[in-house]
Amino acid sequence: MMEQTMDGSGRIRVAAIDLGTVSSRLSLAEIEAGAPVGARKHTLITDLGEGVDATGRFCDEAVGRVVNACRTFVEEARAFGATCICTTLTSAARDADNAQVLLDQLSGLGLVPQVIPGEVEARLTFYGVARDFPGERIAVADSGGGSTEIAVGALSSGGEVGLERVQSLNIGCRRVTDRFFHGNPPSCVDVQEAARWSADQFAAYWAGLDDRPERLVAVGGTVTTLVAITHELERYDPAFVHLHELSVAEIEGCIDRMRPLTVAQIAELKGIQPKRAHVMLAGAVVMRELMRAGGYDVLTVSENSLLAGMAATIGETLVKGKTAIGWVPELSYLAH
Repeated sequence: MMEQTMDGSGRIRVAAIDLGTVSSRLSLAEIEAGAPVGARKHTLITDLGEGVDATGRFCDEAVGRVVNACRTFVEEARAFGATCICTTLTSAARDADNAQVLLDQLSGLGLVPQVIPGEVEARLTFYGVARDFPGERIAVADSGGGSTEIAVGALSSGGEVGLERVQSLNIGCRRVTDRFFHGNPPSCVDVQEAARWSADQFAAYWAGLDDRPERLVAVGGTVTTLVAITHELERYDPAFVHLHELSVAEIEGCIDRMRPLTVAQIAELKGIQPKRAHVMLAGAVVMRELMRAGGYDVLTVSENSLLAGMAATIGETLVKGKTAIGWVPELSYLAH
């Protein structure tokens, strides 16, 4: 293992890049004794999944957007003093026949990209979220652009991860938008069909549990944006959103508000990132059906996510050579 450089506090600085179907995200984290003690994030809407559900391929423009974002992320990681970077790709890369085109260009930036299975994605997200709920049995849902990962289990006070049921479902805001929404705005029939399709798959997941947890925790750009829209946040406030409760009635209110609007009109709503507007209605429908199928009236929103799990896993890899979730990331090392 490469010798790790530390700052004056004895902390190791690392970077994690997550390339999703809608967003490309960077986390710059400090690691102490193998665990993250602080992090900051940078998110860019790059829409990697543009057209993938229909064609099974990345388009050149989407690849270019992601590569440019990663070029910026590498520069930020170097300026931060990160020793290494972990780079993961999820649903869109699992679906695209020409994913190697993107992987090759990422390798050209000095990264070691990994297309991770949905189960690993779910484990990483659960690990990042469960630190706020030690010893509590919870369900964690990460609804992204191309898939929704759900994991049920608990993180013990000693840091041991116990997972009961982990599954990745091909339900996401970009996939639902492309598959069901044919107008701008979509028709009521389009929305109903999308809801029915999502509900059937979520119902099958919850039916596989003998006893659902009392708490559902949700992560991802859709659910955090729903909080911002509900409260009409002029400026996004992570501290307000983190651990905020969101009811199915509030999500229903957001759906009713967005359904008759065009994408351009949705982009003008308070609390929304304009570049996310084209997938927000579908994302809200997905979250509503997830809750309905599981019998949840309220969920807890978490700002932690796969990136938080990645930071913790990087720290464990560097310090211990093994990880709590059983997946060891491949790292690229930065020269300074």
